[in-house]
Amino acid sequence: MTALRNVVVVGGSYVGINAAKELATLLPATHRVLLIEPHSHFHHLFAFPRFAILPSHEHKAFIPYTHLFSDPRHQVVRAKVLSLHPAHVILDREWSHSTIVPFDYLIAATGTHLTPPGTVATDEKPAAVRYLQTYQQDLARAGSVVVVGGGAVGVQMACDLKEVYPAKKVTLVHSREQLMPFYHQGLSALVKERLGVLGVEMVLGSRAVVPEGGFPVGGGEGFVALRDGRRVPAEFVVVATGQTPNSRFVVAGLGEGLVNPENGFVRVRPTLQFGDGRFPNLFAVGDIADTGAHKAARPGSVQAAVAAKNIAAMVAGGEPVETITVAPAGIHLTLGLTRNVIFRNPDTAAGATEPFINLKDDGRADMGIEGVWERRGVTVTAPSDYHL
Repeated sequence: MTALRNVVVVGGSYVGINAAKELATLLPATHRVLLIEPHSHFHHLFAFPRFAILPSHEHKAFIPYTHLFSDPRHQVVRAKVLSLHPAHVILDREWSHSTIVPFDYLIAATGTHLTPPGTVATDEKPAAVRYLQTYQQDLARAGSVVVVGGGAVGVQMACDLKEVYPAKKVTLVHSREQLMPFYHQGLSALVKERLGVLGVEMVLGSRAVVPEGGFPVGGGEGFVALRDGRRVPAEFVVVATGQTPNSRFVVAGLGEGLVNPENGFVRVRPTLQFGDGRFPNLFAVGDIADTGAHKAARPGSVQAAVAAKNIAAMVAGGEPVETITVAPAGIHLTLGLTRNVIFRNPDTAAGATEPFINLKDDGRADMGIEGVWERRGVTVTAPSDYHL
């Protein structure tokens, strides 16, 4: 029996899963998809800001990988990739009696690392659930909370905090005057109005000084120092700033020349192949790829489909002809437990000057988590299923 040829996807978050599932539908029977991911469960990161505040839902944010593929030849490999090489990866643990996994093609979809609670620093579901529960308890005890960072996580957490705990003093600190700075200023105006309605105080245009090692947790009364000398009282500080590319495994095996030194993202061509022509079998998609596109799941999923189609074409002996088009940045942003907005920057290439705005009030406390489980292949028939 001829051994199956491996097509590897590194990273089992939103974009990596989309790439793996797309490949599974396109590849011939001679090939299999190996999705390599160290987490025991899929981490539904979009829900982390909400579930770090609102109790009783945190366990729902971690979904088993067990139903990802319908064809058993495709597999999820529980491991971390330490280094990438032209035709193999090296894992941090043995899989199939070896730490070396050979491949014909590979898609890097490892994304970026966020500051907790935008992510959790554990691979096991029970420990991750406990982390969110502890975070909830610390927030509940605090009389005043400062949220540092006016991006999506900071805005969402400030809104949720004030809605769940209306008596709590919540202050949002952001280094610029414009919130959500990667978007048209219309989103900033909308968010500021919403924060004002909820009673969230805003300190804008001054950068917070983050102590080495982070802010103390549960230390009682304290403050956040600003670069301009001001101090903002805080019993608890939520840090919601910064994204770090998860590209270390690329550099470890292939060298620093594969990443953009200005931002750490992997250089790619429009086909999403690595920018270095020596590696036509290596692709990068989503947040890890230096595409110029906005870092979000939706454009990343489009990129995943492009890379998968190009790999399928190459497997069949053809050329990778699919390319990406960078679309205007967009976001689905929660502004409290039910209020939310779909916002897209103007499509200036098409002559548009105004953003698309769809403000809604149809959100759910659990953010429609049952549907997320369904899309991961897991049908929830009883509340206990969320503990799988």
